[in-house]
Amino acid sequence: MIVRALASAEPFTTKDGSTIRELLNAEHGTANQSLAEATVAPGAATQRHKHPRAEEIYHLLEGTGAMEVDGTWRDVAPGDAILIPPGAWHAIRCTSAVPLRFLCMCAPPYAHDDTVLDDG
Repeated sequence: MIVRALASAEPFTTKDGSTIRELLNAEHGTANQSLAEATVAPGAATQRHKHPRAEEIYHLLEGTGAMEVDGTWRDVAPGDAILIPPGAWHAIRCTSAVPLRFLCMCAPPYAHDDTVLDDG
């Protein structure tokens, strides 16, 4: 059994500009998925991007935001879960006065080389 505390996960910035702390990934023994906590500061947004291989699920914990998936925008709030299919362009913006904090599950596990930025 592997149990990993969030406090032990070092934060880093992903290619899309969000700050994440990976709780579980291949380094910890997962074969097919990863789990991370992501944070987006008030007024900030991730850069629009896609993952050709990975399916993602976001589960919002704190703050409110606006989520875009393939051109469709929706307001999101704590308790919401968002499915992002492989290859779908997406971005999330924090619309609250507190940071937007959410869990991000990726299958296969998150990888920088599976992130394509929208430079347009």
